[in-house]
Amino acid sequence: MSKRLLIFSLVSFITAISLGQDNGVSFLALGDSYTVGTGESKINSWPLQLVYLSRKKNFPIQFPKIIAKAGWTTTNLLEAIEAEQPKPNYDLVTLLIGVNNQYQGKDIQIFKKEFLILLNKSIDLAKGNPKNVFVLSIPDWSVTPFARFKNKKKIVKELGAYNAIIKKESKKHEVPFIEITQISRNAAVNTSLITSDGLHPSKKMYKLWAKKVGKKLFK
Repeated sequence: MSKRLLIFSLVSFITAISLGQDNGVSFLALGDSYTVGTGESKINSWPLQLVYLSRKKNFPIQFPKIIAKAGWTTTNLLEAIEAEQPKPNYDLVTLLIGVNNQYQGKDIQIFKKEFLILLNKSIDLAKGNPKNVFVLSIPDWSVTPFARFKNKKKIVKELGAYNAIIKKESKKHEVPFIEITQISRNAAVNTSLITSDGLHPSKKMYKLWAKKVGKKLFK
């Protein structure tokens, strides 16, 4: 085991212990690279930063179970949930998915169908309470260096269509909707919000998302 991996494992272990797995709000985070924190260490992902923020707000959230991976579409996430079979007893479930459907040019109707399934699964996993589910909008990656040679107008238009579906279905099912797309566009003028890979958010961006979710959760 490398020294770097050993240190990371130790930090993860200490973090899990310090947060207390048997106390506070149980938390399940569903998604893709934006949830797992690709480009950053896991402790800097927005779900983990939300946990740290909750401690400061005296609203303790447990170390989350994360079902997410870079490159996942709605199809991949559904398959992963089916494989892992998480128990339907979470106090908080978050869902952030769809960017890879758009990036890979998938049929938006497939997204619409599968997002609805994921939304209903999220509600079931949150003890059947839609108020315990937070859905986040898809960030706008057109502002990143990675997209400099791509059709940015097309990206913005397509993401707008995806987010319209997300917002509509969330409202229809009385699930809280968290808009983070506009926040993500700050990367156009602030490069510190993007990691060195030129695509994924930095810990600073993830912190902004965590604060936005926290504002809704801790009110």
